[in-house]
Amino acid sequence: MPSEYREAKSPCLEIVDLHAEVAGREILKGVDLKLRGGEIHAIMGPNGTGKSTLSMVLMGSTKYEVTAGEIRLNDESLNEMPVDERARRGLFLAMQYPAEIEGVSNSDFLRTAINAQRPKEHPMGVLPFRSELQKCLNDLEMDPSLPKRYLNEGFSGGEKKRNEILQMKMLKPSVALLDEIDSGLDIDALRIVGENIAKMHEERGEEMAILMITHYERLLSFVKPSHVHVLMDGRIVKSGGVELVERLEKEGYEWIREEIQNNETSTSKEA
Repeated sequence: MPSEYREAKSPCLEIVDLHAEVAGREILKGVDLKLRGGEIHAIMGPNGTGKSTLSMVLMGSTKYEVTAGEIRLNDESLNEMPVDERARRGLFLAMQYPAEIEGVSNSDFLRTAINAQRPKEHPMGVLPFRSELQKCLNDLEMDPSLPKRYLNEGFSGGEKKRNEILQMKMLKPSVALLDEIDSGLDIDALRIVGENIAKMHEERGEEMAILMITHYERLLSFVKPSHVHVLMDGRIVKSGGVELVERLEKEGYEWIREEIQNNETSTSKEA
């Protein structure tokens, strides 16, 4: 629910030994991670290692099957929960490839989504909704005609990504999952998106946790992560702070592959 109706407490998202597959192919092979309110975690890694799969599985996409492990939000298991119930609990996903929906305007979609998370006797009124929407549009420097346009239809890649952040600002989730929100953005759009994410994190404080999936250091120059993780072959193989991002930018991922190989060789010899 929006913050004025959802219990104001610091969220905790726990991912415990998570395994998931699609069409019989295992992609996540034992992911362990814990996010607490006030934290920003960045997930990095080469293409095809399971980063986007992780975000989709956390949100409850039926395309993927969880074969082992558990996802818990505030000590409540999400494993059997459908997408809409996870959203009501405060989970939000900004997708890498937002869908276009003909016949549904942005404003209708947003107001319906907000009111779906409120008690029926306390829907958001038209005037407060319009006022909040206009403020968010101004913050994101978006076209003022956007509320009347169909959801993402005819939008550029950058407009779609900004529209995802607009939804995040309006819905005020407890846990925001941002799947490559920086891809397809030019320098100005990246700055606007990054500054809005950072501002929301500052304003919400411990009421919100953020998990960002990204390939690039440039977003992290606007949104400073408290934790950085490298996902390879369906597992988190390295964790650290901002210094890890700097090393990855300079050296790539080969040194991590070598570390893994050396550890496996050492373990094999000991056995």
